[in-house]
Amino acid sequence: MSKKNIFFTLVLIFSIALIATSLKISWAQTKQVTATDPKAKVILDGLSKKYKALTAIKAAFKITMEAANGKNKDEKKGSLVLKGLKYQIVLENQEITCDNKTVWTYLKEANEVKIDNYEPDAHAINPSDIFTMYEKGFLYQLAEIVKENGKDLQVIELTPMDKKREFFKIKLFVDKAAQAIVKTRIFNNNGTHINYEIIQFTPNPAITDAYFTFDAKKHPGVEVNDIR
Repeated sequence: MSKKNIFFTLVLIFSIALIATSLKISWAQTKQVTATDPKAKVILDGLSKKYKALTAIKAAFKITMEAANGKNKDEKKGSLVLKGLKYQIVLENQEITCDNKTVWTYLKEANEVKIDNYEPDAHAINPSDIFTMYEKGFLYQLAEIVKENGKDLQVIELTPMDKKREFFKIKLFVDKAAQAIVKTRIFNNNGTHINYEIIQFTPNPAITDAYFTFDAKKHPGVEVNDIR
């Protein structure tokens, strides 16, 4: 996996082997959004304003990857702490910590940490972009409003203008009353779908900058692989 695709490959895929698919989705085969929708922009601007006002966030999430045939599914749960451009992502067997200069990838079972320079990829979704990524490089539209668990969810489709992205469409499900993203569905070019559901969201948790560095003292005997 590319060290640059920190969020897209490690958060959304997180060491899940890509499921073999019998279907390849091309841009020509898929209906694409071709303009920006004023109704969608109002919703997205409201989300952006809300999340930009926060100093930090903490979220518990569930990720489900589906094969193109819909038969094979893999589910992972984890958490994300985000403060500015710093973040920590925790899964069952892996932790990724980044202070925007250095990234530490800790494998729990091996008790090993890899240290590398943080080099964000322009084609990937980074944690700091998750709630405001539509602002640059996307076309968007309000596709529909669905009812789920008694809530009205506004479904906004995002289409990247950059064809080099690993996905061709993203659906955001926005709780209309709470003005909050409750889940995201990503449509990959290889035919897989990734569902990202926010289980719990905590605004402005008390998090210091020290939280975003790996503390080897908390992991006795850890093997350090520094490749910077």
